[in-house]
Amino acid sequence: MNIVAIVGSLRKNSYNRQLAKAIQERYSDKMHVEILDIGSLPHFNEDIENNPPETVVSFKKKVKEADGVIIVSPEYNWSVPGVLKNALDWLSRVDKVLINKPIMTAGASSVTFGTVRAQLHLRQILSSPGIQAKVLPPGGNEVLVNFAGEKFDENGRLVDTNTLQFLDGVIEKFMAFVKTENMK
Repeated sequence: MNIVAIVGSLRKNSYNRQLAKAIQERYSDKMHVEILDIGSLPHFNEDIENNPPETVVSFKKKVKEADGVIIVSPEYNWSVPGVLKNALDWLSRVDKVLINKPIMTAGASSVTFGTVRAQLHLRQILSSPGIQAKVLPPGGNEVLVNFAGEKFDENGRLVDTNTLQFLDGVIEKFMAFVKTENMK
């Protein structure tokens, strides 16, 4: 299974990047996860959407060819970071590569509620007319890593047993969801 991960934080050692790497490494025997670079994408501009730079073309191609997408994002001001929104704007225009694409959301934060508001807003964005993605349904599938500083070690590895066990279950459901959605 070929999955791409989009991390909504540009910070090298962000908890969200560490969470994406944990997913990439822990499930490497079940799926190939490529973490995409959204920091090099230019600001979305309708003047160039029909003839975008190569970074945009390559980014959209990888998303289009993937079986599914995992979006791992922090929460900024109760929403998604601008850099993630910019990436989604590029994906929603012209060839609209996210339509019917299976997606899982996740996030890590140092506070109590994790990234719940950002993920709720992300679900709204992912249902918009230009995106129309198939998001893994809520109800036990919300990966909200709170108090992240206590759950990652000094090397950035996710080490919290309860979080890892929960993530195992959600990833299994996501892989089944991807298979089902791609058979339609």
